[in-house]
Amino acid sequence: MLNLDTHMLVALVTGDVTPAEVACAANQPLAISDIVLWELAMLVRKNRLKMDLESPEFRAWLRHLTVIPISAEIARQSTDLDFSSDPADEIIAATSVVENIPLLTRDRLIRKSRLVPLAL
Repeated sequence: MLNLDTHMLVALVTGDVTPAEVACAANQPLAISDIVLWELAMLVRKNRLKMDLESPEFRAWLRHLTVIPISAEIARQSTDLDFSSDPADEIIAATSVVENIPLLTRDRLIRKSRLVPLAL
């Protein structure tokens, strides 16, 4: 299983992925932290992302994802990472740490972490 950050989910949905990312995600169950759904809605509302979150295509993507809720352990771990970022990124990273699921991300700050299990 792979945990996707918000931008990787968007990249996969839109097809804006590298061959290495496609190979990594192929034939893997995919998961997201539930905060990714909130972050998508906020990006659309702020016009930073053009995506129809109600479209049949997007809803089909959601049906194939495991959505991991923010638990007390994930919330606590988000405050004990070896980097500081926006709260959504910290929750996403903490989800990978607690659930021991590699994170597929392009975020340079997260990729420098020694705590977060990374997919690539």
